[in-house]
Amino acid sequence: MDNERYGELEPRAEEILLAAGEGIYGLDLRGQVTFVNPAAAALTGHTRDELLGQPMHEVVHHSRGDGRRLMREQCAIHAAIRDGEVHHSDCDVFWRKDGSCFPVEFRSTPVVRDGVRAGAVVVFQDITARKRNERALKSALDELSKHKDALVARTLYLEAEIDQAHNFGELLGQGAAMRELSALLMQIAPTDSTVLIQGESGTGKELVARAIHRLSRRNEGPLVTLNCGAIPLGLVESELFGHERGAFTGASQRRLGRFELAHGGTLFLDEVGELPLAAQAKLLRVLQERTFERVGGTQRISADVRVLAATNRDLRELVASGAFRLDLFYRLDVLPLITPPLRERKEDIPLLAAAFLRTMAQRLSRELHGLSHEGLEALMAYDWPGNVRELENVIERSAILAHGPLVNVHGLSPMPPKLPELDTDVTLEEQQRALILRALEQSGWKLAGDTGAGARLGLHPNTLRSRMRRLGLARTR
Repeated sequence: MDNERYGELEPRAEEILLAAGEGIYGLDLRGQVTFVNPAAAALTGHTRDELLGQPMHEVVHHSRGDGRRLMREQCAIHAAIRDGEVHHSDCDVFWRKDGSCFPVEFRSTPVVRDGVRAGAVVVFQDITARKRNERALKSALDELSKHKDALVARTLYLEAEIDQAHNFGELLGQGAAMRELSALLMQIAPTDSTVLIQGESGTGKELVARAIHRLSRRNEGPLVTLNCGAIPLGLVESELFGHERGAFTGASQRRLGRFELAHGGTLFLDEVGELPLAAQAKLLRVLQERTFERVGGTQRISADVRVLAATNRDLRELVASGAFRLDLFYRLDVLPLITPPLRERKEDIPLLAAAFLRTMAQRLSRELHGLSHEGLEALMAYDWPGNVRELENVIERSAILAHGPLVNVHGLSPMPPKLPELDTDVTLEEQQRALILRALEQSGWKLAGDTGAGARLGLHPNTLRSRMRRLGLARTR
């Protein structure tokens, strides 16, 4: 080998190699260049004379694309010299004379003479355009995947919404209170402003939200709902804004939040008073800036969403106690609506009862002609602490127990007794403890539902559980 001149090949073979469009160079056992064609020189920015006799690894293959040093022992090109096998790579870079680098695909083939390894031949090409196209394709596929994920998530959500049993699509009522509410809805719905719907539990706040959406210019977009009081504390922000893969333990894939699902439509936040303060701050930012970030993400996402919120709690009291942000309250309270309790619209009870009874007749596949006279009188005399939801439950129970087409009323709950006033000489915490304990005993330690301790105290069951833990209240029998 020492007696051979670098670059000397048989004339015909050299002619072919010199004309090749790919870069080609030969190495001896020491890794020094024995041949280099014009394409290889042009691609690396060196002349042939500059490369011949040089250790090619140190000249063009010394580092990875991120600048990390690539030792000969790690080099696939030199591996062909060591083990006599063909090695291929399309994830390396070669370095030019000017200090820049470019992605390459190469194949390193061992040279064997008389059964003995004598070096290697390397054929390479610049794959900058290919890598650029691959990145563009990946970006396009990622974008397509995002749209697909959004479409699938939205479809699944809407299917779940359709599967829910909505008893009727219209707000029923002919009394003065409902006429006034309907008139306000007709004014509010065409706007894009935030609406705060307030009222007791069971008064139909979600139906009001659906009516606003149906009458708005966004009615062809989705109506997405979120019960803020039914989400575990640590998942509230993920439910609202979504999360990226790996954002937290268990986040195995990207998940779209309700704001993204509601894009172009309406987001209804039920029980908004139950939102933790950290989530309130982020909700305020979305309402102000109309953009948000997924949990664990950095990309700003546009929020083309109208927000409707509802609560059965007095947000002003929550603001005074520090449990709700004043600035968020003002953002939500742009167009306030109050759903009247059923006891203030008793003239609507016959209409509502008839609608619920028709629904039950279809569901049970039975002929139910109406309520008995005594049954209707009982409904009109009752004070309905659970409002329309309680009326629906009573009609369902009565329909199931009916022995004929005329339905008698069953299951009117006795009115809960008023809680006695507490001694003002004791501390506030002692008063709270006594009040909660009395409500728990009167409800049989039932927390949720219209007759539960939470309803008696005007607290969400999750809030009540939290206060019970803080006060050390637990059932002992």
